[in-house]
Amino acid sequence: MAERSFYKEVQDLKLKDGEEFHGEGILAVTKALLQSGVAYVGGYQGAPISHLMDVLADAQEILSDLDIHFEASASEASAAAMLAASVNYPLRGAVTWKSTVGTNVASDALASVASSGVMGGCLIIIGEDYGEGSSIMQERSHAFAMKSQIWLLDPRPNLTSIVDMVEIGFELSEASNTPVMLELRIRACHVHGQFTAKDNKRPAFTLREAMENPVRDYGRVVLPPSNFQHEIEKIEKRWPAAVKFIKDNKLNEFMGGHKGHEGIIVQGGLYNTLMRALSLVGLADIYGNTDIPIYCMNVTYPMIDDEIAGFCADKKSILIVEEGQPEYLEQNINTILRRRDIGTRIYGKDVLPMAGEYSGQVMVEGLRKFFASAAPKRIAKETLPTTMLTKAEHTSLIETVPGRPVGFCTGCPERPIFTAMKLVQRKLGDIHVSCDIGCHLFSILPPFNIGNTTMGYGLGWSGASAFNTESNRRTISIMGDGGFWHNGLTSGIGNAVFNKNDNILIIVDNGYSAATGGQDILSSRAFNKTKLTNNPIAKAIKGVGIEWQRSVNTYDLGKMTKVITEALTTPEKGPKVILAQSECMLNRQRREKPIRNKRIKDGKRVVRSRFGVDPDTCTGDHSCIRLSGCPSLTIKDNPDPLREDPIAHVNNDCVGCGVCGEVTHAAVLCPSFYRADLIYNPNAYDKIRTWGRNLIIGSLQKRGEKKRAEYSFGDV
Repeated sequence: MAERSFYKEVQDLKLKDGEEFHGEGILAVTKALLQSGVAYVGGYQGAPISHLMDVLADAQEILSDLDIHFEASASEASAAAMLAASVNYPLRGAVTWKSTVGTNVASDALASVASSGVMGGCLIIIGEDYGEGSSIMQERSHAFAMKSQIWLLDPRPNLTSIVDMVEIGFELSEASNTPVMLELRIRACHVHGQFTAKDNKRPAFTLREAMENPVRDYGRVVLPPSNFQHEIEKIEKRWPAAVKFIKDNKLNEFMGGHKGHEGIIVQGGLYNTLMRALSLVGLADIYGNTDIPIYCMNVTYPMIDDEIAGFCADKKSILIVEEGQPEYLEQNINTILRRRDIGTRIYGKDVLPMAGEYSGQVMVEGLRKFFASAAPKRIAKETLPTTMLTKAEHTSLIETVPGRPVGFCTGCPERPIFTAMKLVQRKLGDIHVSCDIGCHLFSILPPFNIGNTTMGYGLGWSGASAFNTESNRRTISIMGDGGFWHNGLTSGIGNAVFNKNDNILIIVDNGYSAATGGQDILSSRAFNKTKLTNNPIAKAIKGVGIEWQRSVNTYDLGKMTKVITEALTTPEKGPKVILAQSECMLNRQRREKPIRNKRIKDGKRVVRSRFGVDPDTCTGDHSCIRLSGCPSLTIKDNPDPLREDPIAHVNNDCVGCGVCGEVTHAAVLCPSFYRADLIYNPNAYDKIRTWGRNLIIGSLQKRGEKKRAEYSFGDV
């Protein structure tokens, strides 16, 4: 199950010519694909385009009706290789994934399809995961586009511009026989708006027609001598064709005023932020009207030399708004101007940061510095926003407000894995842990502080392969089920078996790809009418030679601790795999909570467990918090006036997973945890039982109070 269903929203994909589409950026992209006459779509989920894959999955009936083939690919490399269908046939195809990590995985196939060239239009929709909300290394897709000479679109983040760029991207690809990248930042993916829809199109040439009329052209195969000719084609034919198409169709936009000695060149994806910043400094109104000349680059590669030179020719100073590093656009623009002997002063990374996301405050500060140097009278001091933090205030805020590291969700089944590892390390000493991409990576942060490195999706075990040597210690590697099927089966498991690795791998088996939103994978338990699921990981690893394997329910902390200890201490040689199995609690709650609430509303009996801490028993040691880290486990004031330490407390977010109680038992902590069953719409038996319990407990309490009163009288 995906974390979000688009079943209702995808009905808007059926809108016809002239009707108004209202919705989210991801849905608009899908509608644009249907309007473009694509024959096939593939991809791999990952922020910020996970929901694009979810939308496509929920729209499979609509796609099938249009003869469009959709695949949830095994990896980004699998998706990119699909583009081979467009090399010899006039088939339009689109693929999507998270960049830059996904682009790196797909690099072999992308480089090959960029070399051979394409007959049908190819669009690669890239989720540009750069900035403060990112979870990956900070790199840009621009370098890959330049390396392989794939044209890069960066549309203004509004639905009309995005839809237009999707449609025209296919035309650009066909006009230049080159695949095209379309990068979307997270704000563009989830921006809401409207555009005028067009009719959906069936592919002009279908996959069936291609299969029944195969074409072979050795000149399109990336082998000598063809590959040498491909490079010449790129420079002499494809590049000029792309430049002509971009100029003729005015893909880049000249906006703002047309006069003045200062101007701004901006990446299309940053246009909204720039306009907001110009408004804040008094150089634009709230509708985006400004006198400042702006050249908006909806195509950031290739650059159109004539447009750049023409825009800069009558300007004394130009500000280049280019997010990230290196400053590819700035370097290129400087080269264009100097070769044409145009003396315009270029501002860029000297007034804007070399690295990091260009937020509103960053943009305002950059504009202030630019105009202070280039045109001091353009920005009046009274127009500068007073809500922006000074550098000193920002530093003070960082020092005052405590950090809030990301962590596991309430009731997460992965938390007890790392609790068990901490308990094992107490006995056996520290262990080198090689991490992987996924929720389990949060173990690197407090309170667990477990994990040394992470090398990529499905590369957890490979990241520790150098430590396959004689020692009285073993390493532990982590991998999720999503990473296992993505790359881990071959690069991790197969590699370990082949090299007789004597270390340990823990595979977190949630039953679906939990980290990317709950999408089905080969080992998913649920039935999927378009995919083959229920392929156990245990069978797969046994098939490649793993003999030592154990399966454990992650919530059984005692058994988890025992199995990890066994794996670390057994004299048996060879690779060892622990399958840690439990469903993602977040997705489980999303599925079960509405059902439970409906049953309660309908008057049906429902029992829900939750945990608590007895305030009179808790000692305030807080080992439970250090070993669990559950967000529902917090502290509150001690009710005992003779004790100052705050006590542990379980708030109302508790989902009743029981890990805190398991931790208390396994770590031999205080017996202060209790489980309570909350009964909604109790039946007659529940009421009689409660009445009986209250009667017995009440009588015992009265007896206790009577004895305490007697003892107090005796003391006097």
